[in-house]
Amino acid sequence: MDMKRSHYEDIRLFSSRVVFAWFLVFAGVLVSYPFAASWLGKNYYIYMANYMAINVIVAVGLNLLVGYAGQISLGHAGFFGIGAYGTVLLMTKLQVPFVLALPLAGLAAAGFGFLLGLPALRLEGPYLAVATLGFGLTVTQIIGRWDLFGGRQGLHAPPLALGPVTLAGDFNLYWLIVPTAVVMTMAARNITKTKVGRAFVAIRDSDVAAHTMGVNLTYYKTLAFAVSAFYTGVAGGLYAFALGFIEPQTFNLMLSILFLSMVVVGGLGSIFGSVVGAMLLSLLNLKLASVHTLPFLGPVLLQLSESWFTVSGLPNFQYIVYGLIMFLIIVFEPLGIFGFWIRTKIYWKSYPF
Repeated sequence: MDMKRSHYEDIRLFSSRVVFAWFLVFAGVLVSYPFAASWLGKNYYIYMANYMAINVIVAVGLNLLVGYAGQISLGHAGFFGIGAYGTVLLMTKLQVPFVLALPLAGLAAAGFGFLLGLPALRLEGPYLAVATLGFGLTVTQIIGRWDLFGGRQGLHAPPLALGPVTLAGDFNLYWLIVPTAVVMTMAARNITKTKVGRAFVAIRDSDVAAHTMGVNLTYYKTLAFAVSAFYTGVAGGLYAFALGFIEPQTFNLMLSILFLSMVVVGGLGSIFGSVVGAMLLSLLNLKLASVHTLPFLGPVLLQLSESWFTVSGLPNFQYIVYGLIMFLIIVFEPLGIFGFWIRTKIYWKSYPF
């Protein structure tokens, strides 16, 4: 039985030598991955890793809000867009260096998250989801109609320089994006172990009981939105440079649903689940975007679309897959991939009995 005898055992970064050893293996894989991909001539795989790492940041931040604090949000595409446009505009209009522009854009997103958290004091469930949905749609409309944001034409990301070093290309960006994702994931894990994380969980389980025990609902609900928005804003800033170009249509409702799907599939209230869910759905998103190229399934769907539907709508097949995955997860494994991992670990610990 894994019994903790003091609070310090609960907040330790590595609970055992085995965990530390696996962390070293994981770090070794991350360091060697871009070199191996470059050696094999698979530079697209490095872009995939960058894309996954960005979505990991979003999923971890969103899980702090949805999984730990119990506050639903369908407007995180808006925070993502604020981070992306904020970083680019600070660098191009005000000549702010990237190392300051990125956190400042994240703080701007956190400020909007704080304001969006105010309705959470009186709304919950589907009503809060509709309120956050309205925020996300409003952000898309504003950045699409204001010339400052490039209108419908979007904006190109400026050259990314860290001091004398210019980061150009997926290989160089990897050394910025992936370490940032690792650090922010570890920071989120530490947040869940502090009194802030315990307050989030108390509010999720019963806000009435939490208030009775002295938890400041106003402070912690708005804080949950602000922290989650900060994570998403930072991810949006990194995404602008990973893609090189941003436009309003990118930050739509389906992006918010994709972010929420990552959290649900990975497992609510689990940092590990957020990471795995983000990686899985990021991979599916990239692969299903060109569904007609898939072996066996691609030609069948293409023939079906030509016969009964329209080929232009074929890329929307990915959203059907997301919905099916979420349905199966909710029905058969409500804890998501994390729940499956827990049951597997318990089984092998007790094997063969």
